[in-house]
Amino acid sequence: MRRRFRRHLARRVERLRASLLPILQCAVAAGGAWFVANNLIGHQRPFFAPIAAVICLGVTLGSRLRRAAELVVGVSLGVLVGDLLISVIGSGYWQIALVVALAMAAAVLADGAALLVAQAGASAVLVATLLPPGGTGGLDRCVDALIGGVLGLAAAALLPTDPVAPVRREARMLLDELAGVLDEVADAIRSGDVETAKGALNRARASQPLIDDLRGAIRGGSEVTRVSPLVRRRRGALAKFAELAERADYAMRNTRVLARRTLTAVHDGEPAAPEFADVVSELAGAVGVLTAQLGRDGDREAAREPVLDVVRHVRAMDWQPGTSETVMVAQVRSIALDLLQATGLSRGDALAQMRG
Repeated sequence: MRRRFRRHLARRVERLRASLLPILQCAVAAGGAWFVANNLIGHQRPFFAPIAAVICLGVTLGSRLRRAAELVVGVSLGVLVGDLLISVIGSGYWQIALVVALAMAAAVLADGAALLVAQAGASAVLVATLLPPGGTGGLDRCVDALIGGVLGLAAAALLPTDPVAPVRREARMLLDELAGVLDEVADAIRSGDVETAKGALNRARASQPLIDDLRGAIRGGSEVTRVSPLVRRRRGALAKFAELAERADYAMRNTRVLARRTLTAVHDGEPAAPEFADVVSELAGAVGVLTAQLGRDGDREAAREPVLDVVRHVRAMDWQPGTSETVMVAQVRSIALDLLQATGLSRGDALAQMRG
């Protein structure tokens, strides 16, 4: 329990470090948006400009282009519907309810994205409560939203984060967890302890957030390369990590099956060959080698030989596996195949090397 808490805390601290540059981007974009709207455009209190910049950027790397577009379109819809209706029906509780409902309905028809719909409703409330009907405030809000969105994207382009670093960090976390689960499975096979086997299975089942975080980091990094020409050359490295993420996902799924079958075997008292536990430990070590190979550009060919050693050792074992062990051996081979593909091999080449 204490070990898991330390792992959880370490991940939080690491994510805070990774968020420092996005936070700086938000701060610079917010200040710049206020300066442009107030000092250059002449809006007296352009509070929506810095708000738009912060919403556009956030502290995550993904979907910034989409958020900027949704922000501007949502504000424009809300202001348009609100200004047109309030100038005719006046302002009051039922007018606010009607304006918000119509503005959000228009946003749903236009796109349906959550941010667009929310901004349409919020802008309609502003028009209905703060802006004089028929005044220029509604247009000013649209301009402020546009300024904030543009300044947000400019900050992302001129102060780009490293699109690969978060991906590499998340990939290492996922692979570390994969190796940890395999080690626990090996311990369960050696000891024949049901609780150890249950712990390995529960840990494997709890790994999905790590996979989701890795995929989210890849999407965010890809968007950074689209927004900023300064880091466009990093697309090749991201493509390698995208393949790694796919294969690591499959490897973890196969590890869940391995852990579940191990629990069944231990619970039913089926004997397990001690050398097979060593093979699973060796597979965990091969994952560790793969993790160590996640260099700056995701090169990982050197991790292939340790994985192939595992396959050779399984083939060389002199034993007659039982029912559960047969399934477990098949899962080890499947995990090895996933890991070989994670190093950049095609499925056909990986199978050929496993048979060789």
